[in-house]
Amino acid sequence: MALQGPIPVTYAMVFPHGCYVVGEVEPVKDFDASAGGWFVQARDKQTGELVWQVAVMDGDPTLKPAQKAVAVKILAPVQPVPPAPMPGLPFTPVEFDGVSVTPYVNAAGRLTYSIKVREMHAPRTTAHTKPQAGKDAA
Repeated sequence: MALQGPIPVTYAMVFPHGCYVVGEVEPVKDFDASAGGWFVQARDKQTGELVWQVAVMDGDPTLKPAQKAVAVKILAPVQPVPPAPMPGLPFTPVEFDGVSVTPYVNAAGRLTYSIKVREMHAPRTTAHTKPQAGKDAA
């Protein structure tokens, strides 16, 4: 099979309704290398980069509450910094670049996905406007 390892996808495919930072960016522990109180940070098996993790809330209104919180792993040489909070919002909107997913079967026997990204940033604003109905687009 030609498809092996992480599957490249777009941010919009994973989070079509956007997502919001709801936790701190933390290093991911390498459970095999860490022992006796000694913490070793995990490295990505394909790239060798350090692995960080941030909890986000999926903006999809159809998800059940238990499905909304998602852990996103970030591959980066230094700890990524989330975007600045936006005034008036309880959560910080975020977007990711270089997104890939790895499917796996969890302990409950359900198919789920590990989400890895290369970059975290504030949402990009678009200058696209739709022509008004009944009016010619200039």
